[in-house]
Amino acid sequence: MKEIRCGNCHRKLAEGEYTRLNIKCPRCGTMNQLRTESPEPERRRASQVQSSD
Repeated sequence: MKEIRCGNCHRKLAEGEYTRLNIKCPRCGTMNQLRTESPEPERRRASQVQSSD
């Protein structure tokens, strides 16, 4: 699980997994809008050409 902290005062707001999250910090009142980033596309592997001797 990942810690979710306020972007303004860094107070810990929650712990968990999310795709999209809107949460208001009770300390400073900042509205935090979070979303997960898309993973990097997997790189293509080099083809393995076997030579026939």
